[in-house]
Amino acid sequence: MTDTENDTPLPLIAHLTELRDRLLRAILAVLVVFIVLFPFANDIYAFVSEPLRELLPENASMIATDVASPFLTPFKLTLFTALFVAIPYVLFQIWSFIAPGMYSQEKRFALPVLASSVLLFYCGAAFAYFVVFPLIFAFFTSVGPEDVAIMTDINRYLDFVLKLFFAFGLAFEIPIAALIAIWAGITTPEDLGRKRPYIIVGCFVFGMLLTPPDVISQALLAIPMWLLFEAGVIAGRILIKRKAES
Repeated sequence: MTDTENDTPLPLIAHLTELRDRLLRAILAVLVVFIVLFPFANDIYAFVSEPLRELLPENASMIATDVASPFLTPFKLTLFTALFVAIPYVLFQIWSFIAPGMYSQEKRFALPVLASSVLLFYCGAAFAYFVVFPLIFAFFTSVGPEDVAIMTDINRYLDFVLKLFFAFGLAFEIPIAALIAIWAGITTPEDLGRKRPYIIVGCFVFGMLLTPPDVISQALLAIPMWLLFEAGVIAGRILIKRKAES
């Protein structure tokens, strides 16, 4: 990293001080968002649990099996929500720390990639909530024995949906990963195209590992991953063409 004013290298202590300041700002941003959202913790949990609650049988409800769960579960969800909301600012702090050490060409490539990665992560989480959750919860609540009452623990439900949010948010980063690999010269769009059968199998294996053990949720993760991989290959071809023209 260099000083932006005179382009001279900064000493190690200056690097560590800058890193500390950036981390403190990121943590403070998450804390501020958490404080703002905490009064609405129960409302946030109600929103997140709505895809399951609206499918529960009449007179059925979610339950809390631990004494502290009615408080700790919304608390944990609000903390994750604060981090989710503050991700753009947290990444901006990371970018501000590493950007002075990058070439201008690298900055022109990295900044749109960083913004796109945040947007794709949000899209993945939204896809999980609005598309995947209603389908898999409708499936789960309809296949059980008739004499078994459905009463899901609120903490178990939160762990389940957070895992799916993370899985789909991460899966939607595939175009970014492919684009970075192509830009860095690690691979080419043609090479990725030849490896397409293995990529498809890997998508389904990834879906099997990160989703519940049912075909519906696995396919709902694997198929978007495959389509996003194809989008990354197309974007990589456009990138290679522009680099060749320039």
